[in-house]
Amino acid sequence: MTRQDSSSTPSIDAARRQRSNLLRPLGTPKSLSAEVVDRLAEQIVSGKLPAGAKLPSEQEMMRGMGVSRTVVREAVAALRARGLVITRQGAGAFVDRDTSRQPYVIDPDGLGSLDSVLDILELRMAVESEAAAIASERATNVQIKAIREAQRVFSRAISSGERAIKEDFAFHQAIALATQNNRFVEFLEFLGRLIIPRQSIRSFEGNPDGPRKYLGQIEKEHEAIFHAIGAHSPRKAREAMRGHLLKSRERYRELASKKSIA
Repeated sequence: MTRQDSSSTPSIDAARRQRSNLLRPLGTPKSLSAEVVDRLAEQIVSGKLPAGAKLPSEQEMMRGMGVSRTVVREAVAALRARGLVITRQGAGAFVDRDTSRQPYVIDPDGLGSLDSVLDILELRMAVESEAAAIASERATNVQIKAIREAQRVFSRAISSGERAIKEDFAFHQAIALATQNNRFVEFLEFLGRLIIPRQSIRSFEGNPDGPRKYLGQIEKEHEAIFHAIGAHSPRKAREAMRGHLLKSRERYRELASKKSIA
């Protein structure tokens, strides 16, 4: 008769407790997927889920945490983007072998504050000013037309009384594409439309003419950027883009001083 090694029991019990702690039901946070991410990330970074360990299955997480399949998949995708897990088709998700080298991440939940918006504008200033200069040197006739069309679409949107967030972002994307350097495109795609401040900051409350005036200023600045790129002038394109983002920063500082931002 074979005797069971009792020394392995504590480690088995500890593993069960850890799994039970991981799969306890979630509360009611502002984002269920964000809480799943936080819980799994804490387990991974602390080493409780070591490199190479398999994450619980979708069904286990759905049942144990009381969330939907969509929430679980969003969480796993976010962890993969952060470099914490890898997925293998048909096998599931596993803790990455090297979690110490996490990619740069901007938390979109933090972009609702004025300080964060100003920080992002300064980051964009450093990158997009040079992107505009490079675009002025490399843009083909087709790409210049695409920038012009993006500006026309933006103008039509604000004329219709829209906030023109996606149209604003599309204008900056067209410039990134004209650099013929995909890293600039990837940078904007990484930041996403949340970088357009009026999407995350409520402003102009009690001032119906505020948005129209603000967007009219942006329209003029976009026109200056387009003309500089179309003229193939790196200096003017750099200055026009930098000026545009500097003015955006100052506009939001002014709004804050007037307590127009909630």
